[in-house]
Amino acid sequence: MKEYHRSLSDVLIYGRKSKDRTGVGTRSLFGASYSYDISTHFPLVTTKFVPLRLVMAELFWFLSGCTNIRPLLEQNCHIWSEWPHDKYLRETGDVINIQEFESRILGDDAFAARWGDLGPVYGHQWRSWEGANGQVFDQVSEIIRMLKARPYDRGIIMSGWNVADLGKMALRPCHTLYQWKGWEDGTLDCVLYQRSGDAFLGVPFNIASATLLTHMLAKVTGHRPGRLTHHFADLHIYDNHVDQVNLQLGREPYELPRLRLDNVERFEDFTPAHVHLEGYRHHPAIKAPVAV
Repeated sequence: MKEYHRSLSDVLIYGRKSKDRTGVGTRSLFGASYSYDISTHFPLVTTKFVPLRLVMAELFWFLSGCTNIRPLLEQNCHIWSEWPHDKYLRETGDVINIQEFESRILGDDAFAARWGDLGPVYGHQWRSWEGANGQVFDQVSEIIRMLKARPYDRGIIMSGWNVADLGKMALRPCHTLYQWKGWEDGTLDCVLYQRSGDAFLGVPFNIASATLLTHMLAKVTGHRPGRLTHHFADLHIYDNHVDQVNLQLGREPYELPRLRLDNVERFEDFTPAHVHLEGYRHHPAIKAPVAV
């Protein structure tokens, strides 16, 4: 994971102090790119524990088209809870902690429908992008069709940045645009453009998720994974993450694990049970607060 460590160091060395939406404050690097060979090893960060279980829970949630946090909580995945909880506190004045909020989401259908929904975030845009005339576009299905029919096409793109829907979203898309290209040797490359990247907490998830998605697409379209190129606009480290980043940079990376996928007939048949991570050796987890 030398490239990921280099991204952390680049932000610390070259980043500039910046205000941000959350009010926490960041050191930000505007404009950066890092590339990962995903053909043989899986770029899951080893200098701290990154739970692939949660990466998969989120990715399969996106791919299902769901925008309510309840299915995530049912899998003991809490990575999206802060935003609806914050909205509930602001709009109701009720004072409950996030654990109580999550319990109500799980136990009360009406409460979950009202307060668990995040608006038309990633899953909605990926699977049900609605055009001005009401036509609905399934971007994932179209990508699979194109990768099978003409993988060399320069327009195999999936976007979450639907300008008309931004104001309805709990959080605007950070990993904004994906593009894939298949080559004559059978490899499949992915370019991910990210408008905003939380270098310590979010980016390890983004790298793993984009890689897993590319492996899954390759599996059902007759390709082999090649490279992931990760472009950032604002890549940042929050001021209250600096100590954690320095701790992580002081650790020696282990050899990267490998990813193995079972054979499936259709992309929609994939479940987390078909994903196997082999040889993941990692340092202990490092906790840090999420900026909401």
